[in-house]
Amino acid sequence: MKLVELLTREFVEKVASEAPAPGGGSVSALAGALAAALCAMVARLTLGKEKYRDTWQEMEQVRDSADALMRRLLELVDEDTAAYNQVLSAFKLPRDNDAQKTARHAAIRSATQKATAVPMETLRSVTELLSMTEAAVEKGNPNCLSDAGVAAHLIRAAASGAAYNVRINLPALDDQRFSTQMKSETAELLSRVMSAVAKLQETLNKRLR
Repeated sequence: MKLVELLTREFVEKVASEAPAPGGGSVSALAGALAAALCAMVARLTLGKEKYRDTWQEMEQVRDSADALMRRLLELVDEDTAAYNQVLSAFKLPRDNDAQKTARHAAIRSATQKATAVPMETLRSVTELLSMTEAAVEKGNPNCLSDAGVAAHLIRAAASGAAYNVRINLPALDDQRFSTQMKSETAELLSRVMSAVAKLQETLNKRLR
């Protein structure tokens, strides 16, 4: 069964268990999915209300884009755990002779790159959510302002968590070009998220009295 098909309690208890996965990467993806869901909800609660007619077209775009990102982030919940399990499996491969050692090394490298690429996609996806959250805060139904605010903070948590899960894998990679690219993109996206969420928080604090 997929992680995302578990009951909420079952998923949380699975995270709390002694098993190393699902862990921070899957939880980060879930946080991103919840942020997307909140953006979509705010859009839906704005659409159809006459006094917000001027924002309907933009809210339709927010709804559709947020729905798509929510679905992708839910997939990443399972992909992150699967990628981590592949790393564990690679380390268990035999290394009794040179051929086995070479095959094992290649498997570990491939699995580690995958375990780095998945949280990177989570980070990219939640960065895409920023514009939707900004629209939800600034143009969405004001009765949903707190919901949009929660989405902003979930994006920050998801981005930070995804970045941690990218960075923890980099020292194990012997592909310097790949590692440098991942490190640079992680820093750039995380900086963008932190700056945007800080601005949204200022707006929220001014409007929520």
